[in-house]
Parts: sequence; structure tokens; C-alpha cells
Amino acid sequence: MDAFRKQASKLREQVAKQQQAVIKQFGGSGYESSEIMVIDEVEMQMHHQLEKLYRSTRSGRDFQKEVVKAAEAFTAVGYKHIEAGTKLSEDCSKYGAENANDEVLAKAASVYGDARKHVEKEQDDFNRLLFTQVLEPLRAMIAGTPLEDARHLAQRYSRMRQEAEAQAAEVSRRQARVRESPIPENVAKLHAAETKMHELKASMAVLGKEAATALSAVEAQQQRLTFQRLVAMVEGERTYHERVATILSNIEAEVVSEKQRKEAAPPVTPLNHTSDKTKYFLAEAIHAFDADSDKELSLALGDFVVVRKVSPSGWAEGECRGRAGWFPSTFVEKRQRVPTNYTASEVY
Repeated sequence: MDAFRKQASKLREQVAKQQQAVIKQFGGSGYESSEIMVIDEVEMQMHHQLEKLYRSTRSGRDFQKEVVKAAEAFTAVGYKHIEAGTKLSEDCSKYGAENANDEVLAKAASVYGDARKHVEKEQDDFNRLLFTQVLEPLRAMIAGTPLEDARHLAQRYSRMRQEAEAQAAEVSRRQARVRESPIPENVAKLHAAETKMHELKASMAVLGKEAATALSAVEAQQQRLTFQRLVAMVEGERTYHERVATILSNIEAEVVSEKQRKEAAPPVTPLNHTSDKTKYFLAEAIHAFDADSDKELSLALGDFVVVRKVSPSGWAEGECRGRAGWFPSTFVEKRQRVPTNYTASEVY
């Protein structure tokens, strides 16, 4: 029986040593999870609380790192966007200046080139917001002293708990020795082991409360700061897209309206210097201008306008009082077919 007890005691010592070796090899940088009750139920609850807080702050830190990576990627893409947009703005402005005769495309290129500068300014403002309101605060907290200090306290508690676990095994072994051989030497060693165990228990109680308080404060700060920075990034991105959308809408409206204005304007017909000396003029409202003298000619109510062709833009080509030109078709009214002395197809 005594031999069996000695063998069991040696086996416990070997297992304890192997556990400590594994802990030192794999668990030196974090908080060790364990379901072994080292002291009592109160200590077990403290252990679970610290383990939960340690994991929570680690998860919060990892999420902050992911947000930082995303913001850094947005910023890098933003700088490339600015570079490409600035080059396009310069090219558009150059084309508009060098091709003034191409009124529609050149005008559109000039308008877009000028407005593109404002788009790139909005991108630069968004990049600055990401840097000052997202990247800097999160980087500071990730590498901050409060987080590291709190985690170090938890790691110290974890190592102390491992020591207490080994000491509890030592107390159990000494108790077995005393039962086997209650000599004064074994009793003294048992008392020394128990005293050390009581000291570890007291130290763990103080350190556990300190670590729990520190980790709880860091956890709350992590969640509050990360939430604020996330909201700031969302608001900044929303504002950026809204402003860019407004700029692009204005560009589109100006370009399209300019094209429509050009298409709606009557074509400028050059003077025809053929042998019959036909005069051309442009009509505006119910007035016209003689192509030679630039004198205003009034088209009185009842005047016949011989229409040759009506364009989709609302202008009609025809003759009035022996002069050919363009008339706004909305100011003439169709009456009848052309009299026999007119050569055009319809009269208005």
C-alpha cells in the first residue's frame, strides 16, 4: 500500500511538471484557459471573468486593426483617384482650349475639366478625414499603454494561477508524505507549502481585482472609441459621395443644356453670292434682320411665309416678302396651300 502511494505521488509530480512545461512553452504570451479549481469558487469566477475580458479586448483590438487596414486602403485608392482625376482634368481643359471650333465637345470637355478639380478636392478632404478621425485615434489605442498594461496584469494573474496550481499539487504531495511518515521534517515542509499557498491566494485576490478593473475600463474605451470612429468614417464617406454626386449632376446638366441649346439654335446660313443675289437673314420672334443692311424688318400679322422645311428644333426655312431665311415656326400659322405664284410646298 505504501509503495502504491509513493508511486502515485511521483506520478502526480511528473504530471505537474509536464503541465508547467507545456504552459511555459505555449502559454507565455496570453491568458491561459483552465477549468481546474485552484483555490475556491470565488477564484474560479475571477478566473473566468478575466478570461472573458482578455478575449474581448483582444477581439476589440483585432477589429480596430481591420478598420485601420480598410481606412489605409481607402486612402491609398483615394490618392490614386486624385492623381488620375487631376490628369484627366488637365487633358479635358487642354482639349477644350485647343478645339474651340468644336463647340459641343470642346465646351463639354472644358466644363468637365474645370469641375473635375472640385471632385478631387472632395477626395482629398475625405482622405484627410480618414487620417485624422479614423487612422490616428485607432492606431493610438491599438499601441496604447492602457491596453498593454491591463493585458500584462491579466497575464501576471494567469502565471500566478499556474503557480498556485503547482503549489496546490505540492501541498497535496506534502500532506501525503505526512500521512505516510509524520516526522517533524515532513510536517515543517507541509507548513511551509501551505504558508506559500496562502500567500499566493492573497496575492491573486488583489491582482485579480486590479486586472479585472483595468481590462473592464479598456474594454469600455475600446467599444466607445471604435464605435465613434466607425460612425465618423460612415458620415465622411456619405458626405463625400453626396458632394461628388452634386458636382457631377451640375456637370451633366450644364453639358446637356449646352448641347440642347446648340441644337435648338437656327443654323447660320452663309450668304449666297449666286447670280440671283438671294438675300438670307435670321428671324427672331416676329422680327427679322436684312442680311445686307442689318436693318430690322417687321413681319406683320397676315404676312405670308412660304415654308420649304420645318426642322425638329422648331425653326422653319422659307420666304417672306421675297426674302429667304429661317423663321420660328411657332409664330406662323398654317392657312392653306401655296398660291400658284409660289414655288414652295406649303404656306403658313
